[in-house]
Amino acid sequence: MPIPDFQSIMLPLLQIAADGEDHRLRDAVEALANQFQLTSAERQQMQPNGSQLLFSNRVAWASTYLRQAGVLEAPRRGVFHITQRGREILAKSPDRIDSHFLMRFPEFVEFKQRGQVGEQNNQAEISVVRTEQGTPEDMLGSAYVRLRAELESQLLEEVKKCPPSFFESLVVDLLVRMGYGGSREDAGRAIGGTGDGGIDGIINEDRLGLDVIFIQAKRWDANVGRPEIQRFAGALQGRRARKGIFITTSSFTSDAKEYAGMIDTHIILIDGQRLANLMFEHSVGVSTIGRYELKRLDLDYFAEE
Repeated sequence: MPIPDFQSIMLPLLQIAADGEDHRLRDAVEALANQFQLTSAERQQMQPNGSQLLFSNRVAWASTYLRQAGVLEAPRRGVFHITQRGREILAKSPDRIDSHFLMRFPEFVEFKQRGQVGEQNNQAEISVVRTEQGTPEDMLGSAYVRLRAELESQLLEEVKKCPPSFFESLVVDLLVRMGYGGSREDAGRAIGGTGDGGIDGIINEDRLGLDVIFIQAKRWDANVGRPEIQRFAGALQGRRARKGIFITTSSFTSDAKEYAGMIDTHIILIDGQRLANLMFEHSVGVSTIGRYELKRLDLDYFAEE
């Protein structure tokens, strides 16, 4: 099952506190992960910006909403317990607690209104599709993922339009940004000059040249099949080479991927989608137009000595 949204976590979180005892939020995260039967991978899934575990963030926001509504309270950092209002809610056995449910409490209405004022003040700077199922970080993350996907699609389209010589230069720029090839000048001399048996270039794996990587770069529209990978592998064996990278603007067939995975020579396949992804990550062909700094409350600052 998918990771539950933070609205779906509110009632189970309140039920954990039903015993009236103090509970640590990190223990609640583990208990709720077990209750929702999350897999190990789902428990370790990060937010798009990599700043925090996704499920932990959603539990924290569920706790925040319940505290803002006076349903839970935090006697100290990282600890929560139920309030009288919370007990009264559970006594009525609600099927679900969400933002709509909490709007009956004036404290929560005030909390939401404060947030809406902040959004209106920033409306000229950013527009994010709102959803009551998502935390603020979820909404920012979703917007980021959409913007990145659109930009990567545009990147790939531009790469497909460029001439072969420019594509070779692009490959050099990317590999150097990733830490291969030594200097840009050295890498530029190594790429695009061999044309030897399916090898388009040779680049140092590190700045000292302790090992080399052979490269095949194809600006193609048609999928790359097994025969092309076999020819590249044969060229590598003829050079007694152990490592190769096959880069294409298209895709690889399943036979090509299977063959690359079964041979002794280590060949990395980079299709158009991954190429655009790497270009984005290493800022090749893209530029930064703005940054939004995301901050959270520093509870240590307010902790008593």
